[in-house]
Amino acid sequence: MTTPPHNKFDQPIGVTVENWQACALPPATAMTGQHCQVEPIDPQKHAADLFSGNRVAADGERFTYLGTEAFDDVESYLKWLETMRGPDPMLHAIIDLASGKAVGVAAFMRIDTAHGLIEVGNINYTPALSQTIAGTEAMYLMMKRAFDELGYRRYEWKCDDKNLPSRAAAARYGFVYEGTFRQHMVYKGRNRDTAWFSITDQEWPIVRAAFEAWLDPQNFDANGKQINSLQKLRQSLANH
Repeated sequence: MTTPPHNKFDQPIGVTVENWQACALPPATAMTGQHCQVEPIDPQKHAADLFSGNRVAADGERFTYLGTEAFDDVESYLKWLETMRGPDPMLHAIIDLASGKAVGVAAFMRIDTAHGLIEVGNINYTPALSQTIAGTEAMYLMMKRAFDELGYRRYEWKCDDKNLPSRAAAARYGFVYEGTFRQHMVYKGRNRDTAWFSITDQEWPIVRAAFEAWLDPQNFDANGKQINSLQKLRQSLANH
């Protein structure tokens, strides 16, 4: 076990962060992968696709843990999207490259450039994006921008602690559970205890390598089924 550094008073202190400089805000440019493109939201361009995609599951279940309820019409949805254009939060549309349609959204938010912290949130995948390769690739592309392009030190994921699918997704993507903030907020007239997760820049190399191995076409059989899970690949890399 590494002995923590101590100051002149023999008090334990954090390790020195060499040559630290504040990070830049995320640029309003697209991130393109093999299966999807993640681009800053353009309400006029994206609202119709996203609204119709969400209407496939019109019962509103996918909005239970989001800050809004399901929208009744495209006009009200478009107005909400206009409030999410950045710089914080900066909502992005996830474009399926095969169809050219916007099939989900995710935001960079609660951005602290001075200390290198950035959160991904407001994630809403339509049924067309859920449980697809593109859905996983979108998360990889956003992490890659935060860590590799912009040099952030910490990438956060927060959710209602009762949102079990979100908690499972965070674990699958490589986030580490840090704890639950009790009575963290009130939304939709109810209490929210918030589960906190993060990936640090020191953990990112293994997380990135696992994403890249998982996204490799050779990791999928002729029916498009994964051969190795993301968690299995990450564990294998961590053990070497």
